[in-house]
This record gives sequence, structure tokens and C-alpha cells, in this order.
Amino acid sequence: MNILFVHQNFPGQYRQIVEWLGAHGGHQIVFLTQRTNVPEVPGVRVVSYKPHHRSAKDSYVLTRYFEDCMGAAYGAMLACRELNAAGFVPDVVVGHVGWGELSLIKNVWRNVPVIGYWEYFFLSEGGSVGFDPEFPASPDSHLVMKARNAVNYLTLPDIDLGQSPTQWQMNTYPAEFRRQSYVCHDGIRTDRLLPNPTAGVPLSRLGRTVTADDEVFTYMSRNMEPTRGFHVFMRSLPTILAERPNARVLIIGGNEASYGNASTTEGGYRADLEREVGDKIDWSRVHFLGRLPYADFRRVIQISRCHIYLTVPFVLSWSLLECMSMQATIIASDTEPVREVVTHGETGLLVDYFSPDALAKQVIDVLSRRAEYSHLGPAARNHVVEHYDFLTKTAKVHLDRINSLVPKAKQIET
Repeated sequence: MNILFVHQNFPGQYRQIVEWLGAHGGHQIVFLTQRTNVPEVPGVRVVSYKPHHRSAKDSYVLTRYFEDCMGAAYGAMLACRELNAAGFVPDVVVGHVGWGELSLIKNVWRNVPVIGYWEYFFLSEGGSVGFDPEFPASPDSHLVMKARNAVNYLTLPDIDLGQSPTQWQMNTYPAEFRRQSYVCHDGIRTDRLLPNPTAGVPLSRLGRTVTADDEVFTYMSRNMEPTRGFHVFMRSLPTILAERPNARVLIIGGNEASYGNASTTEGGYRADLEREVGDKIDWSRVHFLGRLPYADFRRVIQISRCHIYLTVPFVLSWSLLECMSMQATIIASDTEPVREVVTHGETGLLVDYFSPDALAKQVIDVLSRRAEYSHLGPAARNHVVEHYDFLTKTAKVHLDRINSLVPKAKQIET
């Protein structure tokens, strides 16, 4: 089978499946992306494209996103024309809808089926916008969100089958999107994400390696920002560190903004919150590690006595399931996307998103009564293995869906 994957940020949500397909051979796998100099994946040919157009900084706010998406769509279409001219015709296209890249694909291959990734339908209510009153929505935010969904609606007629990774994310879409769609997570390699009691993390400031024998708790987000509750987390630290004098916190993440508005302060939200909590914190026990290589991320979580995951109602992070797979004791925000994967008292602990005091109290209790919460980590891993493991659960679902769109002679053996 010839399969074309499309995602501006290779490999995106397709990391597991393209690696699996490439390793098993027998198929021609091409991945179309904006990235260059990407890591090599055996059996996968990566083709980079450039957006044909980008919006100007002063472009109209209601059409700026659409303009960027159409620039990406046209650039992707030109790359597909080149692939077609060189003799590559996909039997199926699998790609992310959100950045417009699939919008013009069928202008090249009219009869090729397309599986579109429905990640998030922009909500003016019930989602990330306006959820936290500290960061209120602008008066016209509902108009901006509505305009952003133009790409979803434009692409819908060309999507033969849709996919969302969680039920909550699928439910953000109107009924016409859900009719020809299925819910299945991208999949977690639980065989690679295991607990490791001998793991260690060297900290240059300490001049030594910290291990599971140290009282370590952790927080992680792609970027330290309000959408992932960074402000709530930082405001909980003075109480936690005061009550647990031997504890130290390891923080993974960048200092930009992935979602929502960036801070106007130099240094981003980290600078804002460092200034706010100021002298209330023993900074010698706070370690900002930045963005880490995957192997280092695993070691940090493997030594953690509890891991904090906070989010507004928005796309669920892979990192939550990855940490659960490594048997982390999860303390997470009691928000709807999280409740789909974490059951309070069984596979983790849920706290009020808006209460730093509640978060601090729960972390302190876990650190001080470690044995009483020791069942949560193994139960979390069992839950991920049972429902989200790529090799034994999700891969077959995705491959069966791909096979359903192509003739039997070209189908992938599962």
C-alpha cells in the first residue's frame, strides 16, 4: 500500500504508526511536513514543503488564521503535484486537518480516500477560551473562534473518515463531523515507558544525581503557560516547599506560549510567576530543566514521587498517559478531558483547577503518606496498558480503519 501522511510538524500524532509501518516494510510510506532536517525513520520517506503564503502581521484578525492555513494548503498541494508527477500515488492519505494541509489534497488525487485528524473544534464556550476568569475572553473571541473553524468546514467534504484521540475532543465537533469518524488514541508505547527504580537525574546545581530516594515531585508542559495551569502550579509551591523541607521540584517545559496569548513580560509567564511568588520560595529546591530529550524526560518521571498535570478544557497531552505508563502518582486538574483518563482515587488524584491551596494540600499529603498512595501508580499503568497501548490496542484499530478504505489486495496485515 502507498500511504501519504501529512502533518506540518513531523511526526506529530503519527509517531508510533509511521515507525511501525516503516519497520514492517512492504509498503511505501511518504510523510509530508514543513519540517526540515528531521530524524530518520527507517522505511519512511520524508518530504518537506514550504507554505505558499503567510499572512502579514497587520492582517485582518478574523481571516488571519484562514489565510495561513490556505498558504499551507497550497504549498502542500504543490508538493503533492510533484509527488504525483514522480509516480507516487497514495492509496490513502492520513493527515491533520487543523492547519489546512488537507484542504486541497483532492485537487491532486480526487478519488484517493482521506482520513482526517479532528484534534479540536474551536469553542467560544465550554473549551479553553474564557474558562479561567483570570484570563478572560476578549469581547470578540467568539467571532475569532468561529472564523477559525472555517478550515474545518472547508475540509469536511474531502474527509472520508475522521479520527479523534479522545471522546471529549470528538465531542467538541458538531454532529456532521462525528457521523463519519471514530475515536481512538494515537497510542502509547508502554513497552518503552516503564517504571525504573534505579533511574537517576544529574543536577549540576547540586553537584549530584537525584534518585527515587530523594523527595522529588514534577510538573511538565510543552510550554509554561496558563492553558496548562502553570500559574496554579507556581502558586502552590510556597506551601508545598514550606511543609516539605526536603522536597524539590523538577519542572520540564519551554518558556513560550503554545496556546492562547503569550505574556507581555520579557521571560514569559515564568518571569511573571517568579516575580509573584518571589521570596516565598526556597529557589534552591526549584529546578527548571527546559525542554528535554525523551530519554531524560523518562528518567525525571521515573524518580518522581508525584507528577502534577493541569489543563483547562482542551486537548489532552500525551505526557499525561506517558507518565501514567511509567507508574507516576498523578495529581491532575479536575477538568473534563482529564476525567476521561483519570479516575480519582483509582488511577490518580483530581483537584480543583482553580485552587493552588487544594493542589498544595494534595501534593503534601502524597509526599508525607507515600505508602498510602502507592497503589495509584501501578493502577495508572494498568489502565494505560489496557486502553491506550499502541502495540496491543490502538494500532489494530487504526490499521483496520485504513484497510476499510482500500481494496483487499492492498490492505496491511495486522
